[in-house]
Amino acid sequence: MASSKSIKLKKGPELWEKAKKIIPGGSQLLSKRSEMFLPNQWPSYFTKAKGVEVWDLDGNKFIDMTIMGIGACMLGYADPDVNRAVARAVRDGSMCTLNSPEEVELGELLLKIHPWAKMVRYARTGGEAVTVAVRIARAASGRERVAFCGYHGWSDWYLAANLADEKNLDGHLLPGLDPLGVPRGLKGTALPFHYNHIEELEKLVKQYPDIGVIVIEPLRHQEPENNFLGEVRKIAAKIKAVLIFDETTIAWRMNTGGVHLLYKVIPDIAVFGKAISNGYPMAAIIGKGRVMQAAQKTFISSTYWTERIGFTAALATIKKMQACNVPAHLNKIGGMIGEGWKKLAEKHGLKIKVVGPNALVTFSFEYGKDNQALKTLFTQEMLKYGFLASGSVYVSYSHSPSDVAKYLQALDDVFGFMAKAISDRAVRRLLNGPIAHSDFKRLT
Repeated sequence: MASSKSIKLKKGPELWEKAKKIIPGGSQLLSKRSEMFLPNQWPSYFTKAKGVEVWDLDGNKFIDMTIMGIGACMLGYADPDVNRAVARAVRDGSMCTLNSPEEVELGELLLKIHPWAKMVRYARTGGEAVTVAVRIARAASGRERVAFCGYHGWSDWYLAANLADEKNLDGHLLPGLDPLGVPRGLKGTALPFHYNHIEELEKLVKQYPDIGVIVIEPLRHQEPENNFLGEVRKIAAKIKAVLIFDETTIAWRMNTGGVHLLYKVIPDIAVFGKAISNGYPMAAIIGKGRVMQAAQKTFISSTYWTERIGFTAALATIKKMQACNVPAHLNKIGGMIGEGWKKLAEKHGLKIKVVGPNALVTFSFEYGKDNQALKTLFTQEMLKYGFLASGSVYVSYSHSPSDVAKYLQALDDVFGFMAKAISDRAVRRLLNGPIAHSDFKRLT
């Protein structure tokens, strides 16, 4: 049996309430809102993060068994090898009138890993990198309309889907997104289809013969069925559309490079972000030469896309991934977590669903309208045992078998507690605050 801790939470929640008064939404990132985890009770801010350990403003120490910097820190927080390389870049100067040679070195490394690609551009976040990719693709195809599948960020080109139907994006990770501020003139330029439903894309292509770009996450939590990715590739080739694989989230976790290499389906452009640089801002767009050259026909330029730290961090991160076979470790640890969830759920008679891949292992409760309340109660109780926890674990190289053992020991107690709460119909009564948000909601 695990022992719960006496968690004092005061400074974090207080600062979060102050933040919401001066920062619209409280944070720059929707996924970091406290309301997405545990309203009124989430630590909210950190003073230090190392490996998988996090210290908050009140001096509490937690083990992060949730999304590890929203998927950015795949090696673990403050990785010493990456930090050492970045420290050198800071010491020698991160910005200059001249270019940093690391920009070319990183490009050569990315193209060596992905021999189908011939050219590369850079950005500093996944969302802007996908927007750059869409701009290049539109320039290359000469057509504006985009068919897409999956989650692709905050930009106008994507949110325009909800101009036609406010629920168009609901099946693409995050429901409730309002396209307010997106020009109405973009209505009909972004057309959604669902993963593994090739018939939806076929229908779109027949209805809109001027589709010039297809954007898709090649993998998140569903494996492609019936050669889905291959069929998308065939359609793109047939209609002469530019195919973009948005690998902002999945890349580097299952193999060194893009996951499309595992499925042997080659896009025209691939986009990388998050884990590519282990917590330092960096993103890359790679592609076939004839497509990428279209960037010369349009204007894509930004000062801080040339700073040295991002390139340096990405080089150090990728080289460590290669040297340490990081994807194999993620698969092993994620498998341990997923099996632990299943066994303990069975032990306590809980109905849950576990989905992969192991590097992004996720579980959900199967209790209908009570699911979100149960998820909130889970986060609340795991916090008492010293774990930042939610329904997903973005596994890192710093997660060890001993970390998993401690986590599962606490989980045994918490799942037992939750089973009794369900039996007693006391789930909502046992919550110490509101139910966590599951979609985009205005904060007050």
